[in-house]
Order: sequence, then structure tokens, then C-alpha cells
Amino acid sequence: MSLYRKLKEVHNTRQKQRAYQSGLVPTMGALHQGHLALIAQAKEENESVWVTIFVNPTQFNNPSDLDAYPESLAADVEAIHGIDPNINVFAPTVSEMYPEKAEASTFSFNGLDKVMEGADRPGHFNGVLTIVSKLFEAIKPHRAYFGEKDFQQLQIIKNWVDKSAIPTTIVSCPIVREANGLAMSSRNVLLSKAVRAEAGFIFETLKYCAGRGMKKTDIYTHIANAFAKHPKFTLNYAMCVDENTLQEVFEVNPYKKQRIFVATSVEGVRLIDNIALN
Repeated sequence: MSLYRKLKEVHNTRQKQRAYQSGLVPTMGALHQGHLALIAQAKEENESVWVTIFVNPTQFNNPSDLDAYPESLAADVEAIHGIDPNINVFAPTVSEMYPEKAEASTFSFNGLDKVMEGADRPGHFNGVLTIVSKLFEAIKPHRAYFGEKDFQQLQIIKNWVDKSAIPTTIVSCPIVREANGLAMSSRNVLLSKAVRAEAGFIFETLKYCAGRGMKKTDIYTHIANAFAKHPKFTLNYAMCVDENTLQEVFEVNPYKKQRIFVATSVEGVRLIDNIALN
């Protein structure tokens, strides 16, 4: 089994793997089946696979959210090596990744950060790209795998890779869901059993709105009414946006790539989800 804690160790191993096609799956740990699906796909498509486990402090706006984030390193490593014992796991400390100060760099996002998660969590995506850039520099992957649950993050990373001419292909992977449709997230374990079961209404609501030819105003009304029936869940936003620009669309167009995004808060936990409109 290969578990690395130091950047120097990663560098030395990557030097030996230079001839191999490599895939990277960045995670913050507390792995679930969604993460494992990304890892399994990376294993199928690459000769060398790296999974990183690092709870990145610079992408958290709320210190209590950072403190509450679940950690389970031993179980995570066991799950990864259950897929393949040759998968490389890099689980650094904060001081290893931020030797001077845990501080985010500033990036230009072409407006992709001004809506949804970026609007609600200022500076969040600077933190995300800060750690992603550090991991890309350390591992230099040929491919990197990200889930579509965090679709805004995915588009921001794709845009950054394209603008920076980074020789890494970003692979987007479908959302993996719990039996009731709730998008899998490490934060789901923080929910009570009853609320976790009730949260299945989020995906049912999105499914109802997708592919029905509904007007944007009707979609928003349906979502608002659905959340009104589940008062424990605070609707932070619901938006129909263009997939590429992430800007809210004027009207739903079946011939364009558009998505519905929602974010909600319940029991102190933030949940996000999205679905293609057509």
C-alpha cells in the first residue's frame, strides 16, 4: 500500500512514474460511493492513480463548517486500496501544503464565481483553485476527475486549465446518488436519519422540472412550493443557468445546454444539487 504524507515523497515517486499515464482524484476525505466511482474510473483509464485526501482550510468561509467536516483517514485508505492496493494516496497536513500561512491565492474566473456558490461563499473558489493548483503541480496528472455535483467548481477548474494551458484533461463524472436520490456528499453523514431520508425531495423536485418544457418562472415556482412543504430546509437559491457561462438564462431553451441548480441549508449542513434541463 502507498500512503504519502510529504510532497518530497510524492515528487520522488512521480519521477519514477514518468512513463505512466496518471490520473488524479482530489478529495477532502470522508469518502462515499461517489468518490469511489471517480477512483474506479480513474483506475480504468490510467496506469497510475493518485487520490488526495486533504481538508483544505482556505475554501471554507465558516470556521465551524471546517471544524465539523468529517474525517476518516484510516477508513478512506482502506476503501481506496479495496479498489486496488497499488493506488497512491497523498494525505498531507495543512503545514505541508501551506508551510507559511494557510492563505488562498487570487484567481480570475471570468465571472464564473459571481453566482450561486461564489455569491453565497465569497472567496471559496480562490481556496479551491489554490489547493488544486498545488496538487496539479505536485502530481502533474494527465487526467483529473471531478464530480458533477459540484458543477460550478468543475466549470471553474476547466476554465482555469484552458486559460493556463495546463496539460491535464479534466474528466467530469455523473452525480452518484443515495437510494432516495439525494446527491452523495461527505456532509450527508452530519444529517439526522429523518432529515437525510426527507432530503430525497430535492432530486424529485429537480427531476420534475427537467425535460418538461416548463418556463423558467414555472420552474422557480415549483421549486419554491416544494421547499415550502419541507420547512426544515431553507432554500438558499434556485437558478436556471447556461452550463458554460453559469449565468442565469432569460428563458429555458431546449436546444441549449442549461441546468437547474439549487442550494439548501438544513440542520446546519449545506446541500447542493443540479440537473440538466434537457
